[in-house]
Amino acid sequence: MGERYGVTGFPTLKWFNADGEVEPYEGGRELDALAEFITKKTGIKSNIKPPPPPETLILDSRTFGDIVLDKSKNVLVAFTAPWCGHCKSMKPIYEQVAKTFKPESDCIVANLDADAQPNKPLASKYEITSFPTIKFFSKDSKESPEDYTGARSEAAFVEYLNEKCGTQRAVGGGLNDQAGKHLDLDELASKFLVATNDLRDSIYKEASVIADAAGSTSKHYIRVMEKIINGSEEYLDKEVKRLATILKKRNLSASKLDEIKIKYNILRTFVEQKVEEASEKLSDTFGKAEAEL
Repeated sequence: MGERYGVTGFPTLKWFNADGEVEPYEGGRELDALAEFITKKTGIKSNIKPPPPPETLILDSRTFGDIVLDKSKNVLVAFTAPWCGHCKSMKPIYEQVAKTFKPESDCIVANLDADAQPNKPLASKYEITSFPTIKFFSKDSKESPEDYTGARSEAAFVEYLNEKCGTQRAVGGGLNDQAGKHLDLDELASKFLVATNDLRDSIYKEASVIADAAGSTSKHYIRVMEKIINGSEEYLDKEVKRLATILKKRNLSASKLDEIKIKYNILRTFVEQKVEEASEKLSDTFGKAEAEL
């Protein structure tokens, strides 16, 4: 059959119409190109859903300068080639990393087909001799990008970008357990929960001053303290469970989930102190019991 139809390479695609006439297919091998060809030949519209747009920001010679060299953005650029096996293996991992960092407007995960003819001057400028080559263009050093030499795993990329961009993203998406937390306010939160009412008022005032200077997310510490002052300490456990359920379902927008994760992290600071306090009391009880024995 191969000889009969002149097949000399693989894959070879040919169109056979209803009259038995054969025509070589010479179009693209992407989903859209194949579907368009069949529609043209048959008049039947495709009901195949198009693939989702890439999470990675796709660059070319026209957009590279405006995005990568923008001094308000940190940009990680993967210089790839469509035929490169290592690039294909890395693509789904890189896509997930791009999705994770999409809410960060100044930490961009991008890709450039460095083998495409219009982009080859860029590949030459940045001395791209193998694929994939990954470079980090920081806000402060656009002329001397840093080579990424870490592992090509999701965890390694996320850790690297968090360090370089000052972000707090988690592997798999969303924010990590440190997002929104403030060291000084964490310390005051632990003191607040075990303090007498008089001391709580003093700690609350001190925390308010710090929160005002630290930014909007730190206001959550103050709101929790206000709830406790008003006699709603039980609210801590209920709210932590409620927010944990929302985070597990992940059926809200990315920005809303980030907001909830920050609230959850701060609430956990207070809850962990309650657990620690209960553990200490239990330890003291056992200690006294052993002494009496």
